[in-house]
Amino acid sequence: MNFQNILIEKQGKVSIITINRTESLNALNGSTIKELGSALDLLENDSDCRVIIITGSGQKSFVAGADIKEFSDFGQHEAEELARNGQNILFDKIENLKKPVIAAVNGFALGGGLELAMACHIRYASENAKLGLPEVTLGLIPGYGGTQRLPKLVGKGLANEIIFSAKMISAERAKEIRLVNEVFSIEELLPKTIELATIISRNSPQGITKAIAAVNASDNNGFELEIKSFGELFDMNDKKEGVSAFLEKRKPNF
Repeated sequence: MNFQNILIEKQGKVSIITINRTESLNALNGSTIKELGSALDLLENDSDCRVIIITGSGQKSFVAGADIKEFSDFGQHEAEELARNGQNILFDKIENLKKPVIAAVNGFALGGGLELAMACHIRYASENAKLGLPEVTLGLIPGYGGTQRLPKLVGKGLANEIIFSAKMISAERAKEIRLVNEVFSIEELLPKTIELATIISRNSPQGITKAIAAVNASDNNGFELEIKSFGELFDMNDKKEGVSAFLEKRKPNF
């Protein structure tokens, strides 16, 4: 598949998607959202891919936001369609993908960029990263899940502060409030993210898929789904191999 706005690279069982719009600080326009959605479909069905990393090109920006020019003259109906389509094509897709998606946040992650990172299962950031949701400065609110995902990550009070003030926060502050998992130098960011992805890639794909679904359901009967998924895994090949390897004191071959 030919892409105009993204690059895909593979390192072992890890696939790296790079948003490659450096001239616009990797801003999300409609075509980039569609390409990212298509790339995720491709990699989800690729048995050689176990973990996906999303990052931005260059050292200044992960994603500086949405491309405002594309929707500046929209009305209510068009705006609702924009938000709904974006969730279906990309943001909800990431959160519910059967494979782990890690955001390597290299620089600015603003508006739709922060919403993209929050949809990912894990977030690593560079020291120069700046994160925020500036939509209220435009008379808007986050439309790609920001009002829903941010409170779950940092709590309602801090989410309100970030959204209402529209201020940018540093990578260290983001780590302090658990918006990102770890912070590294810009040079270390991608290698450290690949290192984590490689560790994850050695574990049971079936177990991880069930874990993603159970964690995502934590606010909606999550305990019951966890119990059901735990039981279902006992009839799957990965569990049989994992337990056999443990008992035989060898590494599992998933």
